[in-house]
Formats: sequence, structure tokens, C-alpha cells
Amino acid sequence: MNKSPIDWREVELYMEAALAAIENGWTPTPEQTWQILKQRAKALAQEPEPSAAAGEHVECLTFHLAHEAYAVEARFVREVCPLEHLTPLPCTPPFVLGIVNLRGEILSVLDLKKFFGLPEKGLTDLNKVIVLQSGGMHFGVLADAICGVHRLARRDLQPPLPTLTGIHEDYLLGVTAQRLIFLDAAKLLANERLIVHEQVE
Repeated sequence: MNKSPIDWREVELYMEAALAAIENGWTPTPEQTWQILKQRAKALAQEPEPSAAAGEHVECLTFHLAHEAYAVEARFVREVCPLEHLTPLPCTPPFVLGIVNLRGEILSVLDLKKFFGLPEKGLTDLNKVIVLQSGGMHFGVLADAICGVHRLARRDLQPPLPTLTGIHEDYLLGVTAQRLIFLDAAKLLANERLIVHEQVE
């Protein structure tokens, strides 16, 4: 059987045509290029989504007081401990619940319900002491129950509601839509009213 000779020029032309077809398959037409650039320009013109940058969120400890949900910034919370072996103190303001011995450290415990004029509730096994600290100032505050630690967006804080009677606006950072009342732990710790100066005569 006779075989015709290979026309290498024809093969070369075929390969060039195939290569051009492949390249054209991956290269957009001028119209496609215009559409791609248009979409990229539109995407770049859009405002970026708010980022979770430092300072936009805050870690907080949430707890219950008088059937309401409260929160304090976690960086002011040294620890949480059970309310045990409470010793009342004479000649102190009503909001000073007493003192506890916390691993050899005498710690005063304040009842924020009395300080803010909230409805009082008897002590139960669920009561905890939240130890707040800033610099050299530290004390415990009574919580009816601990809810947990949460991450809260600062933009979710709204001005205090008029119905929050008894709590002065100075001690609030804000309130969320879910009625989580965010207390200003820094101002509580810096408040001279919480420093007991009275002595037994």
C-alpha cells in the first residue's frame, strides 16, 4: 500500500490554527473586556463592608439583677466567685452588703440593686460575686445569676431608655435592642460614693 508523503507545511499551518483557536478561546473579545472592566470598576466603587476592627466590638460579662439583664466590660472583671461566708458590716451604707474572705483577701461586696434603687430579691444559691478591678480599686458586686460572656458590637448600644428608673445615666454605656443594660464599670470603680469612710464611734 502506497502512503502519500506528509505535507509538513500543512501540519504547521494546522498547528498554528489550533494554537490560535486555543488562544482565542481564553482571550475575551473587546466587548467582553469592556464588560469585565466595567464590573471591576463597579465593585471598586462600592463602599466596603464594616470590618470587625479593634474597638468596634467589646467582650462583656452578662448577669441578672432584679429580673433584668446587665453587662459589664470583661476587661474590668477579675473573676467570678460564689457568695460564701458573707459578713455584714455595721455603720456602712445600705448598698454595702458586707465583706467576704476571698483566698485570704478581704473583699467588700456591694449590692447594685440597693445602689440603683432596684427591686430587691432574697439571696439564693445562684448568687455570685463579680470582682471588678481597675488599677488599685477593686470590689465585688452581687449578681442574682451569671449568664455568660458575650461579644457585643458597640454600634448596637442605644441611649438609655426613659423607663430605666433608678439607674443614673452616668453609670450606663447604653442599652441594646434586647434590653441588655450595659453598665460603665470604669465609672463605678472610680465613684467615691462606693468608698466607705464611716467608722464605728
